[in-house]
Amino acid sequence: MTFDWMPDTLWFSVLLKVFYALMMIGAVMTMAGYSVLAERKVSAWMQGRVGPNRTVLPFVESIPFFGPFLKGLGIFQPLADGLKFLFKEEIVPGHVNKFYYYLAPLVALVPALTTMTVLPFGQIYWEDGSVTTLALADLEVGILFVFAVSSLGVYGIALAGWSSNNKYSFLGGIRSSAQMISYELAMGLSLLPVFLWVAAPGVSSSGLSISGIANAQEGAAWLFIVQPLSALIFLIALFAETNRLPFDMPESETDLVGGFHTEYGSFKFGIFFVAEYAHIVIGSALFTLLFLGGWHFLPFMNDPWPENWIGSLIGVGWFLCKTIFLIFFFIWIRWTLPRFRYDQVMHLGWTKLLPIALANLIVYIVIVTILDGSF
Repeated sequence: MTFDWMPDTLWFSVLLKVFYALMMIGAVMTMAGYSVLAERKVSAWMQGRVGPNRTVLPFVESIPFFGPFLKGLGIFQPLADGLKFLFKEEIVPGHVNKFYYYLAPLVALVPALTTMTVLPFGQIYWEDGSVTTLALADLEVGILFVFAVSSLGVYGIALAGWSSNNKYSFLGGIRSSAQMISYELAMGLSLLPVFLWVAAPGVSSSGLSISGIANAQEGAAWLFIVQPLSALIFLIALFAETNRLPFDMPESETDLVGGFHTEYGSFKFGIFFVAEYAHIVIGSALFTLLFLGGWHFLPFMNDPWPENWIGSLIGVGWFLCKTIFLIFFFIWIRWTLPRFRYDQVMHLGWTKLLPIALANLIVYIVIVTILDGSF
C-alpha cells in the first residue's frame, strides 16, 4: 500500500536506517563487552596471572588448530557476565531516591550509544569513482554533536551519587562533575588547531566534518604528526573524560568505597560498567578519526584499497584495528600508572593542560595566518 505523497523508497530508507542503527549498537556493545574481557586478560598477562579461561562452549575445543587457544581465552566470558548481572538478586536500599536511582544508569549509557551515530568508520568506493561515507549521520558539525551529547554522560554519574543518599556516592558524583568541567575545556581547545589546520589554504579541501578531517589525512601526514601536542592533550583529556586510571576520581576505591555506584548492584551496576567501556570504545574511535587517519592506510600514502566492496571492508577492518590498539592502550595505562590524588587531577587540568592548550592554539593561529598570507 502506497500513498501519492510518499515515495516507495521512503519505507525502505527508514528500515535501512533502523537496521543500520541496530547493527552499530550491537557492534559497540559487543566491543564494550569484549573490552572487559581484554582488560582482565591483559591485566593478568601483565601481572603473571591466567585470567578468565573457563567460560567456553564445548564445541570450541573441537575447532582444529585454534580450539585450545580459544578455550584459554574464555571467549564467552562477556556473555556469562551479562547473564550473571541480569539474574542476580536486585537489592534497592530503602534510603535512595528511587526515580533518579533507576534513571542514572540509563543517562550514563545513552550518550555513548548516541554519539556513535555521527562517527564514520569507512567509505564505499563505487565503480564510477564516487565515494559514500559509512555513517548513520555524517554531520558537518559532527564534533560539536559528539561534545554536546557525550558531556551529558556525567549527569548519570552525578544523579547516581545524589540519588543514592550516600556520602561516598555523593562525593564521587561531585568529583566527576568537577573533573568533566576541568578537562572538557582543554579537550575542546586541543581540537581548535585541528580544524584550523584542516581548513588552512593548501592543506585540504575537505569539509570540517569528522569524515572531512579523516579524509584530509589521506596521502598526507596524520594529524598526530603535524599536531603532536594537540593529540597528547586530547588523549589525556580523553582518559579523564572516561574516568579511567589514573583519573578515576568518581570511583576511587581507596577512599570512596566504590564512589558513585556504591549503592548499585546487579544489572544496574552492569549498565554503569558497560557504559564506561562504551565511552572508551567511542573515544578510541574518535581519536583514530581525528589523529590516526581513520580508515586510511599509512601517513603520506594513498589507500591501496580496490574500488569495490572489498576495499570498503579492508578500510573498515583497518579502522577497527587502530581502534582496538587504542583500547589496548587504555588498558595498558590503567595497569601501569598509579591513581592520582584528587588535588593532582585538578592541578593538572587547570594549571597545566589548559594553559598549554591555549598556547598551542595561539601558535597554530599564527602558523595558519602565515600560510594564508595575511601578514
